[in-house]
This record gives sequence, structure tokens and C-alpha cells, in this order.
Amino acid sequence: MDDIVKAALAKWPNVPDCYGWLGLDARGNWYMRDDAAQAAGPFASGTVVSKGSLLKHEKLIDFIQRNYEHDAAGRWFFQNGPQRVYVELEATPLIWRVNADLSIQAHTGQAGRLQRSFTDEHGRLYLEAESGFGLVHTQDMTHAADAVEQGLWVPQPMATRELPQRFGYVRSPAQQRPTAQSSAGGAQTP
Repeated sequence: MDDIVKAALAKWPNVPDCYGWLGLDARGNWYMRDDAAQAAGPFASGTVVSKGSLLKHEKLIDFIQRNYEHDAAGRWFFQNGPQRVYVELEATPLIWRVNADLSIQAHTGQAGRLQRSFTDEHGRLYLEAESGFGLVHTQDMTHAADAVEQGLWVPQPMATRELPQRFGYVRSPAQQRPTAQSSAGGAQTP
């Protein structure tokens, strides 16, 4: 976590959490979800309108990724200064990139060390590493297939619906948010 974020947390420890305003898609892209996007439905619904606006500003994306963590309940968030912004997940909390040498790197830039691999009923490939669980990026399936064909990765079958509980993450923290709303544009009070 950035030092400036830690300082803001110390200075303003009771800022309400924010739900529904930030999403991570199955390719590691970040989306800002305004009121209209949230009203259009859940982030993971697959509709373009409900996703919101694709973030393209590299420094903002880097800041989000450096301050991207999870709480004890498995809800992933971006610590934006003193405010915790919970992230809606299209698939998993991490999106793994697979390099030609079969090393893996999360969408956040963090290198990983593979522990196990899994496939779901749709043929998607997931990796569990010491740093977390995630879906393999679709552009890297050729490298991943090489690892499977060589017997280096032996994916275990698992149903998609079982993944969040098994690996301890929440796809939609907004669906679990507290009921009291503050008047600050969707920010929720704890």
C-alpha cells in the first residue's frame, strides 16, 4: 500500500466504504461504474452498459493495482486514500498472465508461484498461487495449454459456482453491503 494512502487512513479513519463503483473484468480491465451503470444491473451480468466506463489512465490504473487488497471476508477492494472502494468482480480477484516460459504474473503486475490449476465446466482455466486465485487471461491460453500438454500443470475439475467459496472471495461486495446509505453518491456507511 502506498505511504500516502496509509497517511490518509491515519488522518481520516472513519470514511464510509464505497460499493458498486469499481469493477474488474475477466481480462484484468478496470471499469468505473456510475449510477447509470449500476442501475443497468450487476457488473458480472455481461451487458456493456452495466460494466460502466473502461479506465484507460495508466497512472490511475497503477495506483489502483498497488492499493488492491482483500479483507477477512474475501471482499477485494481498492484503498483510495481513507476510503475503501469494494470491487465488483466479473470472474475472479486476479487475472493471471502466462508468459512463454510458463511463469505467471497477476494483472496487478505481481509475479506468482503456481500451486494448483483448475478447470470449470466451460473449459476456463484457473490458477491458485501463493498470492491468490485467478482466471487465466484468454490471450495466454496457448502458453497455458503447453503447460497442460507437457504435464507441468494438471488441472482439477471444479464447478464455477464452487470457486468463490473454495478460494475465499466475493464476486459482488455490493450485494452484501450494509443497508444504510450515505448521501455521498452511493457510498455506504458500515
